[in-house]
Amino acid sequence: MTTVNLDSLDLSALLCSRVCHDVISPVGAIVNGLEVLEDDNDASMREFALDLIRKSARQASARLQFARIAFGAAGSAGAAIDLADAEKVSRGMFADEKTQLAWSAPQALFPKNKVKLLLNLVMIATSAIPRGGLIDVTVSGDGEAPTLLLKAKGSHARIPPHVEELLAGRPESGTVDAHGILPYYAGLVARAAAMGVRLSIEGDEVTIRAEPVSASAEPAVPAPSTTPEDARPTDSEPSDTQLA
Repeated sequence: MTTVNLDSLDLSALLCSRVCHDVISPVGAIVNGLEVLEDDNDASMREFALDLIRKSARQASARLQFARIAFGAAGSAGAAIDLADAEKVSRGMFADEKTQLAWSAPQALFPKNKVKLLLNLVMIATSAIPRGGLIDVTVSGDGEAPTLLLKAKGSHARIPPHVEELLAGRPESGTVDAHGILPYYAGLVARAAAMGVRLSIEGDEVTIRAEPVSASAEPAVPAPSTTPEDARPTDSEPSDTQLA
C-alpha cells in the first residue's frame, strides 16, 4: 500500500475544514438564538434563546481552544506545553457531551508534539465510542519518553474504520479527505515525535497506546517517504473539533 504525502496546501485546507466542521454547529445555534431575540417578545422564548446562546458560545470556545493546541501553533514561543492545559481543553470539549473524561497525568511541561499527539488521540478515542461512554487518559513517564494510554469504553465500541491505515499514512483509498484528516494528521505528529501508536479492542473497550519508537525498532506508525518537517503545518497560529 502506497504512503500518501499531502502537500502543505492540501494539509492546511483539510485541517481548516476539520476546525470549521467542529465550530459551525454551535456558531449556527448562536445565530438562531439571536434571531429569536430579535423576532420574538415572548419571555419564555427569549430565555430559551439566551440559554441556547450561552451554551453554544461555551461550546464553540471550547472547540476552538482545543483545536488551537491539537492542530495549531499554540505556545509557539517555546517547545513545550503544560499537560494541565491539555487536560483543561480536553475537559472543555466534553463539558456538555455524552462522553465522560478521566485524566491522570503529571503536572509537567511536555514536548509540544507529544501533547498535540495526545489531544489528537483523545479525538480518535471519542470516535471509537459513537454512543458515548468513558475515555480514561493516563500519561506516564517523562516528557522525553512518555507512554500515552487511552481506554475508550462504551456501548458499540469499535476501532474506527480505516483509522489504523490513516495513522500509518497509507489509506486504503489512496487519498485523504476531511473525514480522515484527523488520524492522518495524528500519524504525522506521531512520526515527528518519534512515537508509535497501536490500537486494540476487547469487548466494549478500545485501547490506544503511544510509546517512543527506538531507532532500531520498526515503528507502529510507519514513517512516510518525506520527512515529518515536509508534512508539518507551518508554525503560525490560525486566527481561528468530531466528525459524525
